[in-house]
Amino acid sequence: MTGMRGRWWRVLQETHEREEIIERVAALDIGKAEVTCCARVPDQGRPGRRLQEVTAWPTMTRSLLALAVRLAELRVTRVVMEATSDYWKPVFWVLEAHGFDTWLVNARDVKHLPGRPKTDRLDAVWLCKVAERQMIRPSFVPPPPIRRLRDVTRYRIDLVTARTAEKQRAEKLLEDAGIKLSVVASDIFGVSGRAMLAALIAGERDPSVLAQLARTRMRAKISALQEAFTGHFTDHHAFLLAKMLARVDGLDADIAELDERIEEMIAPFAEAVARLDEIPGIGPVAAAVIIAEIGTDMSRFPTAGHLASWARFAPGVKESAGKKKGKSTTGHGNRYLARVLGEAAIGAARTDTFLGERYRRIARRRGPQKAMVAVGRSILVITWHLLSDPATEYADLGSDFYDTRINPQRRIRAHVRQIEALGYKVTLEPAA
Repeated sequence: MTGMRGRWWRVLQETHEREEIIERVAALDIGKAEVTCCARVPDQGRPGRRLQEVTAWPTMTRSLLALAVRLAELRVTRVVMEATSDYWKPVFWVLEAHGFDTWLVNARDVKHLPGRPKTDRLDAVWLCKVAERQMIRPSFVPPPPIRRLRDVTRYRIDLVTARTAEKQRAEKLLEDAGIKLSVVASDIFGVSGRAMLAALIAGERDPSVLAQLARTRMRAKISALQEAFTGHFTDHHAFLLAKMLARVDGLDADIAELDERIEEMIAPFAEAVARLDEIPGIGPVAAAVIIAEIGTDMSRFPTAGHLASWARFAPGVKESAGKKKGKSTTGHGNRYLARVLGEAAIGAARTDTFLGERYRRIARRRGPQKAMVAVGRSILVITWHLLSDPATEYADLGSDFYDTRINPQRRIRAHVRQIEALGYKVTLEPAA
């Protein structure tokens, strides 16, 4: 046992963590109509002891201002609250404006112990005790300019989603009427498609006349269009299609206005947008969305790995008894950021670049979904480096990066195994 104890002792290492108590801290349990506040401060009369105050406040703005005044009287330095729906936002903004060190934390990080009673009061007390011992970490809340940009970019994404859904409804309506326009035209809402749909709504039912409305390259498909327009489109379908197209046009106009607004709001970050625009798959709109979601101050993320982990573009680690548990899934992160990174990865896959070859290389072995996540992570890592250091410039490694660095013998063995798997015997001779 002595030998075993000695071995265990030798592996003890000094950590850089220090146990530190936040002297004056408050925690908020936030609901829609009421906020329960627990404040903990030192007891000046009894060293080492703590005083605690638990109060309830309405969520109206005047009450929140009074809460800020009370916390200032207690000389509270840090206020911690859980991310409860969107109810935390007005509370956070008010306390932030009053100069408090305001933390938003993930409710998953402060779950109660099993069997512990649960009330708003107990939740606030528990959160406050956890916060004063610094056993939780804050979530990323961007500064006001980035928050306002984020509101606009997210609303634009939501409108694009709504427009896509409306276009899908229109296509389903045409299928119901036996109009197979989507089989012939790749985009039924292009110039030719919209002209044909407008004629259908106006009462035209002759397939030959409708097919003649095709323009440019679509005119090569006139015979196929005639077949596609042979259906049973009625006035009932025309009424519904007119409503759907009007909604699509309205959404197009709203999205165009949002694009103008985003262009104005992104102007102070024009240099960052230009730097991100150099990454394959990233355009001005995608760059604006990325900046709106992660900001430009990368000091909040010590390394690129921290950023990837926050965005859930890194697999979780679950290991017990030396065995990994479950699948290496990334988990659910920022869906707006995940969407734009996924679209950027698909765009990069179509290019003759390092990221494009990386996507194709992984997709061949592990499928397109894992390739999209891997390339999305690569884009996020590149973004972190570009935003962390203004002197850093993006340089593409080239699509032949892997081929020029893989050991030739390893490549030979891989090709031989592939051929032998097909039932052939391989004999290698060096070329003259």
